[in-house]
Amino acid sequence: MAGGMSAECPEPGPGGAQGQSPGPGRQCPPPITPAPWSLPRWRAYVAAAVLCYINLLNYMNWFIIAGVLLDVQEVFQISDSHAGLLQTVFIGCLLLSAPVFGYLGDRYSRKTTMSFGILLWSGAGLSSSFISPRYSWLFFLSRGVVGTGSASYATIAPTVLGDLFVRDERTRVLAVFYIFIPVGSGLGYVLGSAVTTLTGNWRWALRIMPCLEAVALILLILLVPDPPRGAAETQREGAAGGSRSSWCEDVRYLGKNWSFVWSTLGVTAMAFVTGALGFWAPKFLLEARVVHGLQPPCFQEPCSNPDSLIFGSLTIMTGVIGVILGAEAVRRYKKVIPRAEPLICASSLLATAPCLYLALVLAPTTLLASYVFLGLGELLLSCNWAVVADILLSVVVPRCRGTAEALQITVGHILGDAGSPYLTGLISSVLRARRPDSYLQRFLSLQQSFLCCTFVIALGGGCFLLTALYLERDEARAWQPGTGTPDSKDVDSNDLERQGLLSGTAASTEEP
Repeated sequence: MAGGMSAECPEPGPGGAQGQSPGPGRQCPPPITPAPWSLPRWRAYVAAAVLCYINLLNYMNWFIIAGVLLDVQEVFQISDSHAGLLQTVFIGCLLLSAPVFGYLGDRYSRKTTMSFGILLWSGAGLSSSFISPRYSWLFFLSRGVVGTGSASYATIAPTVLGDLFVRDERTRVLAVFYIFIPVGSGLGYVLGSAVTTLTGNWRWALRIMPCLEAVALILLILLVPDPPRGAAETQREGAAGGSRSSWCEDVRYLGKNWSFVWSTLGVTAMAFVTGALGFWAPKFLLEARVVHGLQPPCFQEPCSNPDSLIFGSLTIMTGVIGVILGAEAVRRYKKVIPRAEPLICASSLLATAPCLYLALVLAPTTLLASYVFLGLGELLLSCNWAVVADILLSVVVPRCRGTAEALQITVGHILGDAGSPYLTGLISSVLRARRPDSYLQRFLSLQQSFLCCTFVIALGGGCFLLTALYLERDEARAWQPGTGTPDSKDVDSNDLERQGLLSGTAASTEEP
């Protein structure tokens, strides 16, 4: 046999003990290796469908309050800056708990952790619908608990998909999974606005969601497996589980993975803009409608806001098209341009900046043009959701992908959408305090507070250009057994090529 093994091999005796060597000419049987973990393709796709459904509900919870924001402000008597703080509390609790769930997801049952998260956010959302206007602080607290529950799912679900599918198949599945970010966000606006219109009480929107989430929990328990880390890949250490590293070693490894670092900063810029737009855009468009004389001002709940429905529908449509376009562009161009993923992300973000600027400055002049450029900007932003997830899964070794997802979520939310809704509302309130109290000045204050988003999204495009410089090297390390591990020495990809590791020709070394 290759590798210098002896022609003679021990023969197992009774009870598995080794007996005498075989006679001359007898060949050794192949070594017994554990059977690889496998799952029928239809089961994998059923599991992916359930995870997509839960992702839909997750993002509906993120933005359902934005769809009824005017009513919430009227009931709890909160200003723009404090209204923005609602989303900041939600995201703040999410980012604080994400590292904890990332640690648990890399070491313990992922299905159990996700189930706990669904119970947590569902219970907190239902409870918040019964809070009295006298206890506004309790409503803020409940949004924080919902964010904590959402962290478990947002952190772990992509890693489960990464262990069920690989390469082009994984790209397609991730595209479908991330379609439900804009779809869920849009349905959050639509559900909140529609239920308020039908019932005259915005609280019923929060009471419908737990029914849908109970179905999701049952489907998760019955139909979603918990595959071994790296099960879908040829990476032996991933499939077998490999040696376990400490959390600090995982973080050190990720800090030296420059593709992960720069793509995380790019995601942060995306989160900043989507957080501000997602929370304030319906109110901004409503105030633009009032300025144009198309609708009277609202001074008492329930406030009829058709722009929540319009913006929600626009978000769904552009999200579905954008995610599909982004994933398809990667699938086609990856074959000829190895760095296609970060280059597509960079191009879409750099093109988003002028679209967003035009949507803001044209709103006082023509509402239709503002909607057109806003929709185009959302379309370009949505091209990236599946692509950035694919970048992370391709440059990070399987056994610390949960930690990588958690760190990306944490950094993205700390510097991104945790503060952008509050910052936008705060700037708007400061500008309004220095101006006459009129609907026109309220609108202009919110419009001008949005302009910082155009600069942030352009910086995000630059971060993805820097990601392209390191992508191929980090992909080679992540897919190679024994390299890119959390406790690894930094081995340059050129050294790997010289050793024949990248081509898979190196002979394995065995201890005597």
